[in-house]
Amino acid sequence: MSGVSVATVSRVLNEPSLVSETTRARVLEHVRALDYIPNAAARTLVRRRSQLVGVVVNTGVEHPDLKHPFFQDVLVGLKDAVGSHEYDLLLFSTGESFLRRALRHQVDGLVLMGVDRNDADLHALLVREVPVVAVDLDVAGPRAGYVMSDNVTGARLAVAHLAGRGHERIATITGLLNTRPGADRLRGYEQELAARGLPLPPEYVREGDFYPASGDAELRALLALPEPPTAVFAASDDIALGALQALAEARRELAIVGFDDAELAAIVSLTTIRQDKTALGAAAGAALVAMIEDDAAPPALVLPVELVVRETA
Repeated sequence: MSGVSVATVSRVLNEPSLVSETTRARVLEHVRALDYIPNAAARTLVRRRSQLVGVVVNTGVEHPDLKHPFFQDVLVGLKDAVGSHEYDLLLFSTGESFLRRALRHQVDGLVLMGVDRNDADLHALLVREVPVVAVDLDVAGPRAGYVMSDNVTGARLAVAHLAGRGHERIATITGLLNTRPGADRLRGYEQELAARGLPLPPEYVREGDFYPASGDAELRALLALPEPPTAVFAASDDIALGALQALAEARRELAIVGFDDAELAAIVSLTTIRQDKTALGAAAGAALVAMIEDDAAPPALVLPVELVVRETA
């Protein structure tokens, strides 16, 4: 109907740069008129790409869901970045090897979040040709890189702010210390206290898991100390929210700084460290597409953070 061969139509849909503008316009006019939708499986055979990006999100055994605002915001940025290049996201369910799922679905690349550094699948991926970008985990391989926020600097900003307000007994409720954000935020906290010559009693470091229940429980433990802190750096806004709840029930006053700047932080007027979670996802997606389409080098990106001062500290 368009007066061109099937091969030309295929080139218009898959490799438009190889077709003249006049021919391309004529073919696309008929495509729109017929409401034609290309077959994904056929395009995979032609392009040797599935146009799929696999996403692995491990939220832990205790929290097997995607309710944490960090993951939600990162996924939004990731979706927008890969979607602009006509890739779709395939969110892997838990329970089976994510390496097997990646190979079975022939994904063009993978984005990993919350994956354990010692996971056997991760080590197998790092030596393969599948492009991989991890969020908040500094992986390295021939086709593997990472994006993360500057967690150390963020923690130092939080402690510096509290110290600047006159606090000397500053505690922390950490994230999971087997994760890069959890370990880095503890390291930044310790570095800033040491730089200012402030004390760090071992009992002032309480391990949480980035979720509110741990903030509630660990803040109660801190309040029960013979010499409780006057300020707390919480390694996530969710931890800070749990801590604020415990503080309100105990009818005590204490300065609190969180980390993330989730939507609820503004509602409760939480002083926090803002990381651009959507930008993390967008950077991961853009870097992965560049690796897939342009054979770009794996990323090693650290995005800046900033202090947002509100009423809790």
